[in-house]
Amino acid sequence: MKTFLTILLVVAATLGGWWFGHRNSSSTTGATSGGRKIAFYQSPMHPWIKADKPGRCTICGMALSPIYEGESGFAADSNVVTLTKQGVTVTGVETTTVTRQPIKRTIRVAGMIDDDDSAHRRLSATADGRVEKLFVNYVGAEVEAGQPLATLYSPGLRKVFSEYQVITQQPASTQRTQLLSGIRDRLLRLGMSAKDIDAAASSDEVPLEIKILAPITGTVVARNVYEGQYVKEGEVLFEIGDFSKMWFVFDAYERDIPWIREGSQVEITTPALPGRVLKAPVAFIDPNLNPATRSAKIRVVLDNPLSKEPGKHRHELLHKLYAEGRITTESASTLTVPRSAVLWPAGKPVVYVVKGEGVYEPREVQVGGVGDGVWEIAGGLSEGDKVVTTGNLLLDGQAQINRPPEQPSSAPKHSLTDAQRKAALDFFTVIADLGGALAADKSAEFKTAATKLQLASDALSKELGERAKKAVTAAKLSNSSDLATQRAAFYPLGEAAAELALELRREDSGLVDVKVFACDMAQGNVPSAPKERGHWIQLTSQLRNPWWGAEMLECGAEIKP
Repeated sequence: MKTFLTILLVVAATLGGWWFGHRNSSSTTGATSGGRKIAFYQSPMHPWIKADKPGRCTICGMALSPIYEGESGFAADSNVVTLTKQGVTVTGVETTTVTRQPIKRTIRVAGMIDDDDSAHRRLSATADGRVEKLFVNYVGAEVEAGQPLATLYSPGLRKVFSEYQVITQQPASTQRTQLLSGIRDRLLRLGMSAKDIDAAASSDEVPLEIKILAPITGTVVARNVYEGQYVKEGEVLFEIGDFSKMWFVFDAYERDIPWIREGSQVEITTPALPGRVLKAPVAFIDPNLNPATRSAKIRVVLDNPLSKEPGKHRHELLHKLYAEGRITTESASTLTVPRSAVLWPAGKPVVYVVKGEGVYEPREVQVGGVGDGVWEIAGGLSEGDKVVTTGNLLLDGQAQINRPPEQPSSAPKHSLTDAQRKAALDFFTVIADLGGALAADKSAEFKTAATKLQLASDALSKELGERAKKAVTAAKLSNSSDLATQRAAFYPLGEAAAELALELRREDSGLVDVKVFACDMAQGNVPSAPKERGHWIQLTSQLRNPWWGAEMLECGAEIKP
């Protein structure tokens, strides 16, 4: 039995070896497929990976694709991603054609139902007096035009009307007519109607009260008096608002403002009217942008009809309701691509353009306005180009892998002229000497170094102009021998010089020896400092704190540009 099993295993191994060898030999370089001879195998994702027999890419693990004699193989351009037909299917690449079309944009906003401020009326006392009777004594009351709101007892009214009665008893004359006309105007300004004046004139009674009447039909939004209260002429008693029209007011952010125009239709919904959609055009766009929120107020005027349901509030829309709006706008026809086609690697808009079958090239584009589903293309593409809309994220990832790493440039940066660099170094040297004297607690050395400051700052101002203005302005030190006073005077100069040094070092490698340090406890020894952290300049790496000197000489850290 054991002998039989041994023979069976040997035969199986022999047959397996023959099958594997036959398969391998038929797949090596030089094999043919349909009359074509295979030249080599190549990775479709990493074209520099080649082999003379089948296998897998040593980078991504994909199967190597056969390249036949006469074919050049996949492009080795690191900016181009090449896929086989199978790779296109696996990656799920989908494309679309760049076309011209209008851009539709839907803007959703949230705001508040406000009353029409231009339709408010305030009722003021027309004379000094006392409120005798309130006919409307609560806010929210609905009133009709001409409806009495209150009566005001006025001694002034009695006096004027008494004069009127005396003159009416005089013989008819031109002077009498003129006097009656003048007094009648005064009575009208006091709040009496023409009808009330005529009625009182035909009787012997002298009116003592002024009726406060509603000038418009509306809602009482403010009541400032009580019965028995004394008021002065001009004092506001009531405020009435007309709620027959309301404002929908919302904030539009600056990115949306170019899409909104006066007359743009707005669809408005509010939880107070479930299932209802109110439509009205934009009536006003505030030209003043709120700098804090970067938004502008937009106003829509809405009709607010009376409610037909008994027992409900008078108007359908209440004051201060929350509401939402939707604005649908459309631009002129322009070049567009789907939003999914645009990627933003390194903060720049990029699309993948189809260059051939399975060949995709990244291309930076200039984008304009963005719509609901498309981007406006301002440059970089032409009508008829094909771009990738699905699978471009995978293509971009592969392009990043294909791209060889950038080698850091060994060439020094020189943005400053030789004269500018020398003036900056001379100035920073004086600043470093001043800080070094304070770090050594030597006020005399500080005074000596300060004598060189004017000359150095003049040269810096001449060479760098406005860029050095802040540092040059701060280069004014008092002639003091007291270390505390010297540190306080040096603080603003150290801050300005450090700021300039960091800026210049980012541009010019010739200032690499100018080092900036900071201490988070500078204010502890310089009470006049506006903030806790204090900066200074050194030309050496050994930390020497000018704010504390020997007390905390190595307190601080270097600030890199």
